[in-house]
Amino acid sequence: MMAEADTEENVYREAVAESPVAPPNGDINIDDLLPDGPQGNIQGQMEEFLGPQPEYDEEEEEKKYYRRKKLGVVKNVLGASVGGMIIYSVYMGLLQMQLILHYDETYREVKYGNLGLEDIDKKMLMGINVTPIIALLYTPILIRFLGTKWMMFLASGIYALFVSTNYWERYYTLVPSAVAIGAAIVPLWASLGNYITRMAQQYYEYVNYKDDHVQEQKKLPKGACHRYVIVFQSVFFVIFHLSLVFAEFPQRIFLHQYLSDYNHTLYNVKHCGAEGSGMIEGFNRTVLKHLPRSLALIQVESVLMGAAFLSMIIFLAVCGAAYRPTEEIDLRSIGWGNIFQLPFKHLRDYRLRLLIPFFIYSGLDTLFSVTGLTLSYGVCTVGLEWLYLLVMVYGLSCSLFSCLSLSLLRLPRYVSLLGGAVIHGPLLVFLLFWSPAPRSPDQLPYLLVVIALWGMGSALNKTGLSILLGMLYEDKERLDFVYTIYHWWQAIAIFIVYLWTGLIMRAKLSILLVILLLACFCYWTMERRLSKNMHFRLPRIPRPKHKVKGYRYLEEENSDESNSEESDEDEDEEQQEEVIREDFGGDAGSQGSDSTRERRGGARGRRRRRDDDYEQAGEREEREKEG
Repeated sequence: MMAEADTEENVYREAVAESPVAPPNGDINIDDLLPDGPQGNIQGQMEEFLGPQPEYDEEEEEKKYYRRKKLGVVKNVLGASVGGMIIYSVYMGLLQMQLILHYDETYREVKYGNLGLEDIDKKMLMGINVTPIIALLYTPILIRFLGTKWMMFLASGIYALFVSTNYWERYYTLVPSAVAIGAAIVPLWASLGNYITRMAQQYYEYVNYKDDHVQEQKKLPKGACHRYVIVFQSVFFVIFHLSLVFAEFPQRIFLHQYLSDYNHTLYNVKHCGAEGSGMIEGFNRTVLKHLPRSLALIQVESVLMGAAFLSMIIFLAVCGAAYRPTEEIDLRSIGWGNIFQLPFKHLRDYRLRLLIPFFIYSGLDTLFSVTGLTLSYGVCTVGLEWLYLLVMVYGLSCSLFSCLSLSLLRLPRYVSLLGGAVIHGPLLVFLLFWSPAPRSPDQLPYLLVVIALWGMGSALNKTGLSILLGMLYEDKERLDFVYTIYHWWQAIAIFIVYLWTGLIMRAKLSILLVILLLACFCYWTMERRLSKNMHFRLPRIPRPKHKVKGYRYLEEENSDESNSEESDEDEDEEQQEEVIREDFGGDAGSQGSDSTRERRGGARGRRRRRDDDYEQAGEREEREKEG
């Protein structure tokens, strides 16, 4: 026992002798207590991990990040273009096939009996063409409430709904879906125009991410993103106009084998072209050699339905948001009443007013090209079996010659619009005197040349208008209002074409020619005023007033209600000052700025006196407590 105790005491003494002696002042160095070796150098490992990495290049990583952002913008543009192309290919292809089948008397009697398909088709076309008249009242509200991307997705869903109603063709399925499409046309096109222009602005921001105005999210310099607007709008229309080509696939692949030849369908037709009236006077009421099987029709409609769903998926999964989340909240926060009024207030701008004739001509051109030109001149001459070729040539021409708008990167912006007018003007004069004979298939080459030239003018017209609006209105808070006005006037023009169906062809061509000349004169007047720096009147966009809870709107200073209201008043006065300068020029603007400066100074003085009163009241309370 004594030997074991001596052994433990010796071990303890050796341990004490080996342990470091504590310093006299009580300070202990932690590094001295840590064991030596790689496992003990924890602090060095942490410094090496948290410190700057020699292999990390911050500038290079930043370039890679914004390169991915730019590729994302390109993906968004291609997604919106392909999605719009697919949904319109489905819509126009199905509508054309449906109208041809319902036109045939034998098909109506055998398939549907006394259902009244002809009357249903008239009401369906009325719903598509009449409903957009009221679109100006709700389009900006829908776009700002749902967002640009979700508006495109919802509109594509409405087009898919129209496809689904053709499985069960009844009055209560076809007519309501047609009215829904009429209600969605203007919001869809306004969203597409707004979306492509916003992508151009975002691409500029990602290219010039080091600039101060981009980092501080300030307004872009004037004309900074014009080249991107030109490129993106041209790419969109190059892809979108292919919808006219793909829309003819159902007729060429499926319906073409059932169509009668021109000797049967044009047997009673006496006049075509300029001498005709209506669509095709005397066209045969039976156009099918034999009826298609119901199962085959269901298969075709199922393929179209799948394409419509694909378009919805593209809008949903491929297209990104057009605005930042905080920007979308700001766009909605100006108030529903202001959103409702601002489209009408923008019409006070003389630039928009002078472009209205071009808007109307663009709508007339859209429907005349696929009804008057291809039917009254094309089908009336060579027969219904060549309709697919006429429309496909027109679509290919529009798609190919939309690339000509890229010339605006080097040429003035009026080249596209006036170039389209220079092409359409002589063609309208030629069509006024050209009346090809019915049942003349030898006229097909001449028809294809005329339709291809008309497609060139249409491409320059539509692409040029969208580019011009993106150049004139660079403020991202106004894009939805401007494109809504543009496509609303287009819808009004399409409604006019729907009403003039029974007019003689020379009257239609004369109206087109007069409106084209008026549009060119008004556009020349607008450019002349802009060259003289004449001030245009833009409505004030109210500042968003966030009276809601959320970290996004908490302010570091002046967060109490009274001061925040006064700051809102100051902001409104500043914006009113900007409007005065734009409306009345420099002198009135300087007088307005002096008056607003005095009012602002008075508001600041009242706020300063109120703060002094608060401080004095606080000092008195402290003295009373000390006493």
